[in-house]
Amino acid sequence: MPPPGPRPGDPAPRRTSAAVFLAGLAVFAVLYAPQALLPELTRAFGVSPTAATLTVSAATVGLALGLLVLGPLSDRVGRTPVLHASLAAATVLAVLAALAPTWPVLLVLRGLQGFALAGLPAVGVAYLREELHPSVSSRAIGLFVGGTAIGGLSGRVLSGALADLGGWRTALGGIAALAVGCTVAVRVLLPASRRFTRVPRETPVLRQLARGFGDPVLLGLYALAALLMAGNVAVYNAVTFRLESEPYGLTPALAGLVFLTYLLGSVSSPLAGGLAERAGRRLVVPVALLVAGAGLALTLARPLALVVAGLAVLNVGFFAAHGVASGWVAARAALGGRPVGQAASLYSFWYYVGSSVGGTLAGRAWADGGWPAAAAVAGTGFGGALLLALLLGRSRSLQGR
Repeated sequence: MPPPGPRPGDPAPRRTSAAVFLAGLAVFAVLYAPQALLPELTRAFGVSPTAATLTVSAATVGLALGLLVLGPLSDRVGRTPVLHASLAAATVLAVLAALAPTWPVLLVLRGLQGFALAGLPAVGVAYLREELHPSVSSRAIGLFVGGTAIGGLSGRVLSGALADLGGWRTALGGIAALAVGCTVAVRVLLPASRRFTRVPRETPVLRQLARGFGDPVLLGLYALAALLMAGNVAVYNAVTFRLESEPYGLTPALAGLVFLTYLLGSVSSPLAGGLAERAGRRLVVPVALLVAGAGLALTLARPLALVVAGLAVLNVGFFAAHGVASGWVAARAALGGRPVGQAASLYSFWYYVGSSVGGTLAGRAWADGGWPAAAAVAGTGFGGALLLALLLGRSRSLQGR
């Protein structure tokens, strides 16, 4: 039997939490750094806005595919080997991306980078639940989620600031340097797995994976994740083009500051989770989506203050809906006797598929019709998610909400 996980007061939980926080920061900083650089990339490579968005979409497609591979792989070879290898590979690819000589090479590197980055979201929560005592694991998981949010935010804001100083190569190089530092720190701090139980090689992975598609409610939640993220990424892939264009004419650094509105999501998500425990997920998710839609509508106004306010409201609704929907998946899978980790991985897979599709469509919409067209793409995603949420609210409950 594996030894018990460390309890509060032991040094191991602090080291583990710090290591996984830094891993989350590095992964999501690298993943989303190009989102603030899209106008800069169109100018540097002479590509269209649609093509520029592929630097984000290629990585999220790679990440989605990586989730399906690296999660099951970690069940067989262990959590820490996958996590360390993932971070190391992604860091090397981040350095190479900053040096990419041509546009096709940059896109290939970003796709490979996304695949490598999947190692952390595929194993992070499983590692923390296995290695830490239940009395400290929830707090550590919260810190991990905080690291991913801060990483996504810092990658966008820092890359925008560095682009003002030296262009897109300086921006991606700075993010790569951050990733190098975090990767080394994780290597030093993260304890090796002691409580991991290897899954036998004869376990039919594909058959287990298929079980995640047997519940119509789970299927609906996967589709909701795709539509929700498609709407969000459509907004943020297009908004930097809008803010650097007339009548605003902001620099990349100033335009990147708009991503600070993501901080509101770190507040709205746990608040919505608490509300869902009292009022039910079936009510909270549609309300959160209506809030996101209201924020999107506000961005159609011309004054910059209203645009930023609209993005803030949108983030409140988006993160509330995403946080509650992801918890709904776990609860539904557990009550239905399905593998919770597998259901969560499938939710994340479709989440990033939606990111890739919505982000690319937003680039085309911006090129063809400006912000109203990009907002229409986002509105279609949020509207579809709202319709699904309403339909799911009428589904049969398995004693969960």
